[in-house]
Amino acid sequence: MSIFEQRESEIRAYCRVYPTVFDTALNARQTDENGKEYIDFFAGAGVLNFGHNNERMKQAVIDYLQRNGVTHSLDMHTCAKRDFMARFSRIILEPRNMPHKMQFMGPTGTNAVEAALKLARRATGRHEVVAFHHGFHGMTLGSLACTANQYFRGAAGVPLSHVSHAAFGAEGASAETAMQALKLLAESYSDGSSGVTAPAAFLVEVVQAEGGVNIADRTWLQALASLAKSVGALLIVDDIQSGMGRTGSFFSFDDYGIDPDIICLAKGLGGLGTPIAMNLVKPEYDRHWSPGEHTGTFRGQCLSFVAGSEALSYFEDRYFEDRHLMAEVKEKGALMQSALAILTDHDVVEIRGKGMLFGVDVGDGERAKTIVSRCFEAGLLVSACGSGGRVIKLIPPLTIPEADLKAGLAILVAVTQDVLGEVA
Repeated sequence: MSIFEQRESEIRAYCRVYPTVFDTALNARQTDENGKEYIDFFAGAGVLNFGHNNERMKQAVIDYLQRNGVTHSLDMHTCAKRDFMARFSRIILEPRNMPHKMQFMGPTGTNAVEAALKLARRATGRHEVVAFHHGFHGMTLGSLACTANQYFRGAAGVPLSHVSHAAFGAEGASAETAMQALKLLAESYSDGSSGVTAPAAFLVEVVQAEGGVNIADRTWLQALASLAKSVGALLIVDDIQSGMGRTGSFFSFDDYGIDPDIICLAKGLGGLGTPIAMNLVKPEYDRHWSPGEHTGTFRGQCLSFVAGSEALSYFEDRYFEDRHLMAEVKEKGALMQSALAILTDHDVVEIRGKGMLFGVDVGDGERAKTIVSRCFEAGLLVSACGSGGRVIKLIPPLTIPEADLKAGLAILVAVTQDVLGEVA
């Protein structure tokens, strides 16, 4: 019996999907202790947007440690934080005319969502929050109340209150139904006898990654933003997994024409894989905080600031040989779309994606589980998500070499074709 089986909690999950012991990793490949290589289309669920052990970020962190740079600072001022904030403001916020303040909290995505919910309730004096079907926002109780998946919700042990869930307006046939539901919701807010009061906030993902790679319809999302503004509710965008360039622009909503009040970021923000979370908050709402009212020991993640600063350079005008990373993401996304298209010859398969985040919906959780397992055996790491785990999610590093991307796609297509052929 291994030490993992002997001592690690039964809660462990991904190690059951990928039953090996990983040892080293570089960019889009991991190698286990036996020397077997795996192409990584999982990438830490979006943490490793810039690949494993990104050379530029690794060297920046090594240099910082070598000069005895501060590694932990709560929310005290440090050179590392200043450099990160200045670069984030210059590269991301100023070109978009975004006045948002940066709030650092505990180092995970669910911490960001919890802080956003707390602030929205404080700023509006309201309790209710509206989240959406198939959404995933974290595992702590406030975030979990907003998460739709009953498997996760069932572990709470207490009622998950003050959140209601509405239909998500995904691209395609469901958008019209969701739009009608949004209109009915708006009517209920304006009807003083409906018994329904306006919420503190609407919490939404533009791309529901864990929910099955469901992509918001542009018209629906704009209508949601308008509704939030009209009823005095905050619009919170959870960009934790689909931000940091994943969809072909820094924010997943950059091409949607909306203006969120709070944006939750984490995962890829730290660049190298070290933890960090940050909310971008409009100043008129940030003023509702009092100093120290929302704290967290690991707000001062200086190694993440150092690596994250280096990550931001990928969003500047030039990227290596005059090629911008976002242009590469769009090119690689088109390559993924093209390679996966053959799978739609099977009636049960639907392909959904934006940028370099794709979902292959194979219609059945057991089928998807088999595909994930066989891909692992063939040297490819993918995961399942969505209702019943029926969607294969592809989220490779944005920096993946084209040869590795093509090789991984070839494995996925071949395995999926084989599994679908067996059940035809």
